[in-house]
Amino acid sequence: MAGGDESSGEGGQHGDDDIDDHRRPGRVRDVYDDIAPHFSDTRAYPWPEVEAFVDGCDHGHRGLDVGCGNGRHLVVLSRRVDRPVGLDVSRNLLVEARERVEADAPSGVLVQGDAAALPLMAGTIDIAVYVATLHHLPDREHRRRSLDELARVLDEGGRALVSAWSTAHDRFDATADAREGFDTTLDWTLPGGETVPRFYHIYAPAEFDEDLAASDLVVEESYVSSGNCYAEVTVATDDSEGKRP
Repeated sequence: MAGGDESSGEGGQHGDDDIDDHRRPGRVRDVYDDIAPHFSDTRAYPWPEVEAFVDGCDHGHRGLDVGCGNGRHLVVLSRRVDRPVGLDVSRNLLVEARERVEADAPSGVLVQGDAAALPLMAGTIDIAVYVATLHHLPDREHRRRSLDELARVLDEGGRALVSAWSTAHDRFDATADAREGFDTTLDWTLPGGETVPRFYHIYAPAEFDEDLAASDLVVEESYVSSGNCYAEVTVATDDSEGKRP
């Protein structure tokens, strides 16, 4: 369910009166199921920020791409882990991912699931990417829960890259130094001209940092790039015993 700031297919922004209907997890899943083939066609290449992060990590056993979409970042993960796992709420996006993974990351596994309730055992992930997906979760409770879930599945010493769309992006009528973001929908335009609204929470950078600080993750670095908030994170450990607290 990776969204992102790539322009193809992206349409107008709305302040919908029925935003609560658009934010429903079932609605978000159905939207991405509907647009999956066209969405996948416009998402051919990995983000340079993801490539730089993953290439800078030590080799690991298992990696995780939360909101893997068409699997383009699973291929990047396969450079550094033996077993990349891609998770997405959209079954049709996972169908789009299958051919890519079979060709370029044959050890990869695809799983349908919820970012706020990861179907993985604790401490099993060495490298994770969670990009352009956090902003699709319905409210702050679910977004913070998903960050705690990411912390739960990371192994000691494991690292992750988290990103979300930001008020710093020039397409939004918002100030980069805002303390809070906002909910909206953005149209996806299909080849025939049909527009499909997608729910987003547009993060203020300060709010993004607050949610990370409130989670079980430890922020190594937080920054804004190409209109997105990014954070490189790990998990807290008990230094006296070398274990999680």
